[in-house]
Amino acid sequence: MAKLIAGATVSLDGFVEDADGSSAALYADFDELTASGYMQAVQDETGAVIMGRRTFDMAEDPDDYADNYEFQVPMFVVTHEPPPVTPRSNGRLSVTFVTDGVESAAQQALEAAGDRNVTFIGGADVFGQLLAAGLVDELSVDVMPVLLGDGVRLFAGGPTATLEKVSVEQIGVRTALRYRVVR
Repeated sequence: MAKLIAGATVSLDGFVEDADGSSAALYADFDELTASGYMQAVQDETGAVIMGRRTFDMAEDPDDYADNYEFQVPMFVVTHEPPPVTPRSNGRLSVTFVTDGVESAAQQALEAAGDRNVTFIGGADVFGQLLAAGLVDELSVDVMPVLLGDGVRLFAGGPTATLEKVSVEQIGVRTALRYRVVR
């Protein structure tokens, strides 16, 4: 059965963005990460992606997702308002803008994923909404050895949860933590 895995990269002090709204310091190892067996395994297990609209808008050209995005699977973008033009898709990747909440996005993504998992990519707010709604089966949190000091926290004011460790992996300078949400 497919699982919803909420993923994020954080600084050691728990931020997903610095005070200026940048996450660049968290991806200083991007080339090494994308070439790693760890990332290949995440891609292989992923059948659909959920992300928030701000994360989606980080792409300079949304049409580039169809050719260059590391997850070539259906994408479900949680938003209040879809853009006027739907980005280009290909035979593997399509983009659906979901305007009726995280529950709907999760349901659509799980259906699209089939027997593979749904990976939530980004947006601390949507991350918290999915967790609060009880939709997250596992957390996948990569910790980068940097202190941002201020910015957007991943778990700011979120719900409480009991977690069970699944794995801890070292990928270059980052530490990948995976936890099962205990229901």
